[in-house]
Amino acid sequence: MRAYAIGDIHGHLDKLGAAHALIAEDRARCGDTDAPVVHIGDLVDRGPNSPGVIQFLIDGRARGENWVVLKGNHDRMMEMFLREQPMVDTQLLYDYNWLHARIGGIETLASYGVEVPDGIRTYQLHPKARVAVPESHRNYLANLPSHYRLGDLYFAHAGIRPGVPLDQQTEDDLCWIRKEFHQSTADHGPLIVHGHTPVDAVTHYGNRLNIDTGAGHGKAISAVVIEGRDAWVLTGEGRDKAVREAPLFRF
Repeated sequence: MRAYAIGDIHGHLDKLGAAHALIAEDRARCGDTDAPVVHIGDLVDRGPNSPGVIQFLIDGRARGENWVVLKGNHDRMMEMFLREQPMVDTQLLYDYNWLHARIGGIETLASYGVEVPDGIRTYQLHPKARVAVPESHRNYLANLPSHYRLGDLYFAHAGIRPGVPLDQQTEDDLCWIRKEFHQSTADHGPLIVHGHTPVDAVTHYGNRLNIDTGAGHGKAISAVVIEGRDAWVLTGEGRDKAVREAPLFRF
């Protein structure tokens, strides 16, 4: 069984296009036209072209591409802000919201043509934002799934809560969890493929595979191919085996 996956995007349409080009090259080499491509979430924020990323993914699905796109915490924050009655994600730190300078919502609205002046109130900005962001984009974000299961692989943006059955995981955890998941040495059953927390290189920990290589901080978007529980990073020269940490399973 083979699957492709793409790490956190954060509004970088050019890097997303390059990742898909690498996948197309690998498909041609191995003759596989059917394996799905799973986008691990965080389509928006911080980068220059969030609307282009969303439209690229909408258009791909419309023409029948075998793509899966998951909801990241940044996608969730944007969608909640753009509801008819704006909401703040309860998982955010106190005094944070989507328009906090460290989050990236300001850059996303700018890419839709909406400036966010210092001191502007939500009630003043919200109507402009809803007009600027097409309804198709708002609906797309609202309907993204929070996970995807393929055989011995389980994809979620942030990870899972250890000890909780996969069919009982919450969207809060699937989009936001960090410490408890990263510190777990448990065998979760399937290999958990996730992003959300940047690493210097795609890293395989035995029970999980982190594919976020920091596009939200000006670094790369990684494309990977997974066969069974083994993973390779796709490059212009072909496949590179993912960095492998010492096995973490507790027996």
